Amino acid sequence: MNFSFQREAFRNVLRGDRCVHPASVFDPISARIAEDLGFEIGMFAGSVASLTILGGPDIILITLTEFAEQAYRICRAGRLPLLVDADHGYGNALNVMRTVEELESAGVSALTIEDTALPAQYGSPKPSLISTEEAAAKMRAAVRARQDPGLVIVGRCQAFSISDTDDAVARAKVFAQTGVDAMFFVGVKTRAQLEAVRAVCDLPMILGSAGDEVADPAYLATQNVRISLQGHQPFAAAVQAVQTTLKALRDGVPTAQLENVAGKALMDRVTRQSDYTAWGREFLGG
Repeated sequence: MNFSFQREAFRNVLRGDRCVHPASVFDPISARIAEDLGFEIGMFAGSVASLTILGGPDIILITLTEFAEQAYRICRAGRLPLLVDADHGYGNALNVMRTVEELESAGVSALTIEDTALPAQYGSPKPSLISTEEAAAKMRAAVRARQDPGLVIVGRCQAFSISDTDDAVARAKVFAQTGVDAMFFVGVKTRAQLEAVRAVCDLPMILGSAGDEVADPAYLATQNVRISLQGHQPFAAAVQAVQTTLKALRDGVPTAQLENVAGKALMDRVTRQSDYTAWGREFLGG
């Protein structure tokens, strides 16, 4: 499949002058809903992948193959540009290169490679960071492995949430020189923190788990922040909906009395029923 349209659309967001919120998606249907609602970008997080694929917590138990397969299912479902959280690249810098190859083939528009020491190390209960040098090497390897120049490589820095502002600024300065197309910062809580990394990083920025002080999209746009995550509530909402519906059925509620169940019109839209009906008439003589 050709994913050039999605990748160019993602790059247009980075080139723009606005800060947008991506839709947290986890499967083809959720991605289609986000696209129909007008979201510019979809986000498939590692934590959501663990929940969707394994029904387990975000402790890096899924494999690259499992992650790439689900990303492909999402990408082939429509034209929503997809940003994915590739965590640590599933190993060292050479594993990162393989990760880029697989996710590029899966159709993602952008992927992040972070500087967290993953999976959790023996005897280290708290999250920690790999060295700046190793993280930078991983990012350079990711850039080298890219075959489609339209694919966006994002360096992800966790220092704000794990170490301190000085470390985050120092890492940002190094990571911005690796050839990545954008930087992703997790845990920025104050405008002073954001402006400190902005002073050493000219690349478009993405924020995750940002504090209330930096939540204003208009302000973020002035700081070259082009994407700001809002969390991953859609998956949690889906879990609650399934639990509520199954409990009602178990308790004997008649199906006609169930609440908040998608009707036929919505189901037909998200499954693209009209397309399949038209193809059936054209190619099956229906």
